[in-house]
Amino acid sequence: MPLLECKDVSRFFGGLKAVSGFNLTLEVGELVGLIGPNGAGKTTVFNVITQIYPPSLGTVTFQGKDLMGLQPYQVCQRGIARTFQNIRLYKQMTALDNVLTAMHPRAGYGLLGAFFHTPGYVRREAELKAEALSLLDRMGLSHRATELAGSLPYGEQRRLEIARALAIRPALLLLDEPAAGMNPNEVDNLVQMVRGIKMDFGLTILLIEHQMGLVMNLCERLVVLDFGETLAEGNPAEIQANPKVLEAYLGKGVSA
Repeated sequence: MPLLECKDVSRFFGGLKAVSGFNLTLEVGELVGLIGPNGAGKTTVFNVITQIYPPSLGTVTFQGKDLMGLQPYQVCQRGIARTFQNIRLYKQMTALDNVLTAMHPRAGYGLLGAFFHTPGYVRREAELKAEALSLLDRMGLSHRATELAGSLPYGEQRRLEIARALAIRPALLLLDEPAAGMNPNEVDNLVQMVRGIKMDFGLTILLIEHQMGLVMNLCERLVVLDFGETLAEGNPAEIQANPKVLEAYLGKGVSA
């Protein structure tokens, strides 16, 4: 059974076809890149998978179960976590508290326990805090735990968003342009970090990225979108040599 399957997915905004007839199958443990020129529909695919935008046509299933009709938080609880193209942290909260917010659904205590600070509440909060600190340390952010998220450098905010996504304990991680705004050294570190968390957390990863060096070095398989439609699919070498992909990115008359 595939982990995720999108079948004939389309999303319309009035007369605009943002995504048209999109198909994708992700197997457990894959690291797949979703690429294409600006406006190709990549983030719309993420929004459809997470049910921010329900598809106009088609179906999305995760672990064999239909996601249609679920709210985004329910999709998250099923085991799909994501980051965003435009960073969406709680900027007036600390880095530690940003990670802790993602753990709330599995805290296990009720309102009375939280209000009266029962022994069970205190014990569980200590466990969650230790786990959150471990995730910050894994992302190289343990020294930022008590700092406000909005005060962190841009690259560290990106890593904090990944740490918060991991706190959900997902089976599938969607990364929307994680290298955006990073310098070359930060990008190199990100490549190693993504490889590491894939192995350490047993993740399947679907990645949107415009930095081709990162995509070609990191992804096992690539899916190319153009004007909302799938243009090509294959391993990095096949995509690099595909004339349709070169034309979409660079224009007609360009050869490999």
